[in-house]
Amino acid sequence: MRVGQKVKVKTCRDRVSKEIAAKIGQVGIIQGEKIVDGGGMGYIVTFADNQGTWFFPDELEPVNN
Repeated sequence: MRVGQKVKVKTCRDRVSKEIAAKIGQVGIIQGEKIVDGGGMGYIVTFADNQGTWFFPDELEPVNN
């Protein structure tokens, strides 16, 4: 996955707020990368409503235009 790519949120593996849980199934755009606990990589994703948060790679799937 890369910055600028459209992705769909397929799941959230951790407990999250209702606002973030509501993003499951929605499409957003990767805005950047984030190093997360344990040295893993995550992606910062923003959505049409201008909200954004980070996700683990396995929580996202690429969307073809």
